Amino acid sequence: MAVTTLDPRTALVVIDLQNGIVGNPGLAPHPAADVVQRSVRLADAFRGHGLPVVLVRVTSAADGADAVPGRIDGPRRARSFPEGWDVLVDELAGHPGDITVTKRNWGAFHGTDLDLQLRRRGITQIVLTGIATSIGVESSARAAHEHGYHVTLATDAMSDLDPETHRNSVERIFPRLGESGTTEEILELLDKTRA
Repeated sequence: MAVTTLDPRTALVVIDLQNGIVGNPGLAPHPAADVVQRSVRLADAFRGHGLPVVLVRVTSAADGADAVPGRIDGPRRARSFPEGWDVLVDELAGHPGDITVTKRNWGAFHGTDLDLQLRRRGITQIVLTGIATSIGVESSARAAHEHGYHVTLATDAMSDLDPETHRNSVERIFPRLGESGTTEEILELLDKTRA
């Protein structure tokens, strides 16, 4: 289903577009540069209409003290990250009105003040972009849905480490959480509803 409406109080929430994540080779189906460029276009449009832009970044303590505990079947990823890996990409940074949220989990809601920031501004809907589709974006979409927000997913402004996991999120999970559309469709709807 295509995106049908944007509430008067909608925010753009950009997930993990930071140096250490956009630098991952082999993102699919969209290269990181395209995801960043489309997210920038959406951010500029939201700012131009006086709507909030939230930039979410993930970080962790160098010693792993804040790592999520629990047993997993897969291997644990190394906790050593290069200097500046958690810095937002230059193309999105530097706008004083934007809200920055720092997370230490996959999703942007648990353990952060994202919900508080949105509710204080009367936000009822979020548009999500970012990397990775099946991890940070999907986790945030699930939590937003559970918190009662209308969720819109800009599916060409997100990408994943595996095209199959991206496809699974877009085709099987997102239709149960909200509406999806392309960057162009969302920009067009934003202009129509704000004219």
